[in-house]
Amino acid sequence: MEINTIWKANDRVLVHVIFWLCIVAFLTTLFEVGGPGFKVAFNTVMMLFPVHVVYFYTLSYVIIPKYLYTRKFLQLTLSFVLLAVGCLLAYRVIEILFADPYFFKEMRKVNPNWQWQKIEGTFLKQLTNMEYMIHGLEQSNSVVWIALVIKFFRMWYERKQVALQAELNFLKSQIHPHFLFNTLNNLYALTLDQSPKSSEVVLGLSDILRYMLYECNADYVSLKRDVAIIQNYLTLEQLRYGDRLDLNFSIKGSITDQRIAPLLMIPLIENAFKHGASEMTEEAWINIDLDVDAYRLKLKVSNSKPGQPIERDAACGNIGLQNLKKRLELMYPETHLFTTYDEQDMYLAILQINFGAVPNLITTAERETSSDSGHAGTMFSKPKTSRSWK
Repeated sequence: MEINTIWKANDRVLVHVIFWLCIVAFLTTLFEVGGPGFKVAFNTVMMLFPVHVVYFYTLSYVIIPKYLYTRKFLQLTLSFVLLAVGCLLAYRVIEILFADPYFFKEMRKVNPNWQWQKIEGTFLKQLTNMEYMIHGLEQSNSVVWIALVIKFFRMWYERKQVALQAELNFLKSQIHPHFLFNTLNNLYALTLDQSPKSSEVVLGLSDILRYMLYECNADYVSLKRDVAIIQNYLTLEQLRYGDRLDLNFSIKGSITDQRIAPLLMIPLIENAFKHGASEMTEEAWINIDLDVDAYRLKLKVSNSKPGQPIERDAACGNIGLQNLKKRLELMYPETHLFTTYDEQDMYLAILQINFGAVPNLITTAERETSSDSGHAGTMFSKPKTSRSWK
């Protein structure tokens, strides 16, 4: 923990150092235009540099946390005005006493006849010159506000990421008990019949629980491991249904080192069992086709439907798919395609996920088509059985 804290602190210091080096390089380049050379421009910038640093860190780490975060807007306004005026006066004093005379001296070395109206007059006259006062106000504030914009953008991004992670964690916390609940129902059904297969279910369930508790905390997991859990789950379901269910699972392509958000495919398979096989007493079938390559994954899950659908509570029976849609929007924005077809005798769900930035895998037309759920038609029929998965 201490090492991580030190590493983060060092990382933040490095970011600040890089930022100020960029600012110095930028200001030096500006001052060099029309000046006597890089060295003079750099020295001039470094004379005024402390004002920028003090201005930024006082505003960013003292005034804003103390008054903006606590919503003390009057104190915030007064403090900011006082700081801005103080830094402006400091900026002009350094210009009048050090930076401008130095710059004028170096310019006279290059051009002995060079004249500069800015340094004419007494100290008080130069300090109260409104033209150069406004010019100093612009210069003293420009760097600070660039830094503040970057800081606020970073804060906004970090908070957005925290909110995103919190929502993803909430969705995961929903899917875990939901998945466990359905699996325990399978175990309960077998124990009612005093089935000798109950021990196999417990063993398979333990592996699934291990996966959910210790591996699903990561944002992404190995696709090979996620598919292994699906196969484990299908084994449990096959034990439950036996010969009453024609279950087919095929994998096309090579699963190597692809990674995927955990438990994205399981809800579609669960849905096929829950609203297909579990509601039919005979001729129930489920076909699962997984097509994988280096750039994308395509999962097709189709299942038979009973002639007379069983009425269910929509609020309680659709958690898995609702959860899936939200997770897809968060984890794979603009890089996924989720389509469902609800026909009279079958239900088909198609999920496509892009692993990398490969253009034109999901077109706008396809995405608009996928947004229309509940299609009814005759373009899909019961898929032919390729091989029984047992």
